[in-house]
Amino acid sequence: MATKKRPTTKSGTPRARKGVKLKPTQLTAKDLRLDDPTPEVKALAAAVEADGGSVLAIYREPLGGHALLLTALPVDKVERTPFQRDVSDPHVRRLTIAMDKTRRYLDPIIVTREADGRYLTPNGGHRLTALKELGAKAVLALLVPEREVAYQILALNIEKAHNLREKALEVARMYQDLAGSLDPKETEMELQFEEPALVTLGFGYQERGRLSGSVYAPILRKVDGFLAQPLSKAIEERKRRAAVVLAFDEAVAGAVARLKEKGFDSPYLKAFVVARVNPLRFMKGGAPPFDELFATMTRRAAGMDGAKIKPEDVARSGGAASDAD
Repeated sequence: MATKKRPTTKSGTPRARKGVKLKPTQLTAKDLRLDDPTPEVKALAAAVEADGGSVLAIYREPLGGHALLLTALPVDKVERTPFQRDVSDPHVRRLTIAMDKTRRYLDPIIVTREADGRYLTPNGGHRLTALKELGAKAVLALLVPEREVAYQILALNIEKAHNLREKALEVARMYQDLAGSLDPKETEMELQFEEPALVTLGFGYQERGRLSGSVYAPILRKVDGFLAQPLSKAIEERKRRAAVVLAFDEAVAGAVARLKEKGFDSPYLKAFVVARVNPLRFMKGGAPPFDELFATMTRRAAGMDGAKIKPEDVARSGGAASDAD
């Protein structure tokens, strides 16, 4: 089967994808070697050596020309960032078995350096865990001088597809970490957070791990928005919105329980209840404000009478199962 080619310009170069504004440097392969780094990069290299590590190379990446250090670091000085997804034991097991068979470690992790000499990796939790389990004393790492890049790395992390729960929890943890450090505005973090619904759901998942976020996400995407406030101030509003979603979730769970008492047995009951109480599908124009919409849906779910529901209504609902993500 032939592979579909990307559209090109008259000069034969691929057309830019929609939304991509990057104009890469014109650095050639030989230009990437950095023979005279800045004083800041030299100081960072000296810190690596003082920490018991080794700088193997200093170079520039080709897109933005930013300096990077290829390093070997003591494995016990490297930790996962607190905001990334939890380590998957099956994934670590697959890695350790692969490393055991090949007797090679070929994929450096990305790290930033903390003032106390610790190194944090935002994307190498599974590889780092596997190395530690195997008893390795060192890890190869790309050291990024700018600490704030650690929050952007998650947008590049495609090692393992995230489900909604993992992604939302990562966003909430990142949010909390940033609120206590750099403290940017929410509106400045669209790349890192992706969408405001993930922030609200992330705080919801922290309170209720079995929250069925996939059922509520389409609604949140229509009424949630980024706040023009520093994270340290906006975090209380995010937690409040998460509490509103959790209250709705409780009302939906009650409606599902009443339907089951009436003999309904379907994996789509929660999705059915949410669709039944959601007025957005009948509205023309813009959606109502966040609180108004969820107050309406919560009231309707709490008052849903299972005796008035017909089996064919549930059968028509179909859709995604309502179990947790």
